[in-house]
Amino acid sequence: MLGYRFIHFDPNEGAKSKFEQLLDIFTQLLTYTNGDAAEALSWLNELDKQYHLTNDDYGMGDFIDDLKENGFIKENEQDGSFKITSKSEQTIRKKSLEEIFGKLKKSKQGNHQTFRQGQGDEINPDTRPFQFGDMLEQIDFTESIRNAQINHGVENFQMREEDLQIRENDFKTQTSTVLMIDISHSMILYGEDRITPAKKVAMALSELITTRYPKDTLDIVVFGNDAWSIEIKDLPYLQVGPYHTNTVAGLELAMELLRKRKNPNKQIFMITDGKPTCLKIGKKYYKNSFGLDRKVVNRCINLAAQCKKLKIPITTFMIASDPYLQNFVQEFTETNHGKAYFASLDNLGAFIFKDFESGKRKTVY
Repeated sequence: MLGYRFIHFDPNEGAKSKFEQLLDIFTQLLTYTNGDAAEALSWLNELDKQYHLTNDDYGMGDFIDDLKENGFIKENEQDGSFKITSKSEQTIRKKSLEEIFGKLKKSKQGNHQTFRQGQGDEINPDTRPFQFGDMLEQIDFTESIRNAQINHGVENFQMREEDLQIRENDFKTQTSTVLMIDISHSMILYGEDRITPAKKVAMALSELITTRYPKDTLDIVVFGNDAWSIEIKDLPYLQVGPYHTNTVAGLELAMELLRKRKNPNKQIFMITDGKPTCLKIGKKYYKNSFGLDRKVVNRCINLAAQCKKLKIPITTFMIASDPYLQNFVQEFTETNHGKAYFASLDNLGAFIFKDFESGKRKTVY
């Protein structure tokens, strides 16, 4: 007689080890401490006191020893200070990718099509009826035979044109992307940490491109009073400064980087929370933090128009809800024929990743 067999349930089976649990928290803290291992460990100690993360079998000293033994941190023998390693930097990027991708749901938001022909390099799970002009290698014979059996029976098997099913391919576009991150002082003003979500998105996007789309390129530009490029490995250590917002310098550097790329598909993603307030004219800085200065705004609009001529769309992710800022972003976006999202900190990653992923694919018929 068949029945059900019940076995003892072990809640710890398949669970993460104590080291893995603490490592997850440690890597999260590193993002907030700008890669400062000592400060992250200090915060972890405080959390341990409050929430009893460790026990008699495994303490914080054991965790620190395991971090060193597994190559996540290294200790300076002279002063006893800790520093994270390249392995930790990559782990932070992977955790950011898992955190953001794990939250994504299927949505049409952020979808944009390309109109270039190309050979498909990934099979699409969807099928459609055969149409005149379809290639023989596109026929899904399993589905086609199944249709023939249903439509005409098994004994008198025959296959007609209406039985044929076509499985389409997805064409992955090769893209050069510049991600611009605002590091002006306003990114930590008003009691809200806006730079950490921006860093997480940048780390996740860099990990996605380097692992899943190795033929793509990603340049990261940060902008305050000036603009400069940073390496992917520098992202965990990124922090804001006492800067104004020189959006013009960021756009100029992004355009210069993209000019050097031979890739035909180019785009700029810009994460910012405020208005442009600064220009560099010669060796002097022109600054105005009160309202929208047309002298600064017009330079931004002119660059948006130049990017349009160069076929470089700009997607702006504005982490602010002020009406007059939204008006500026709308004018900027219309000039470039790009896109704009007014995203909260919680859904910033979802917006960027959906837009990036949808831009990677088109259906090849």
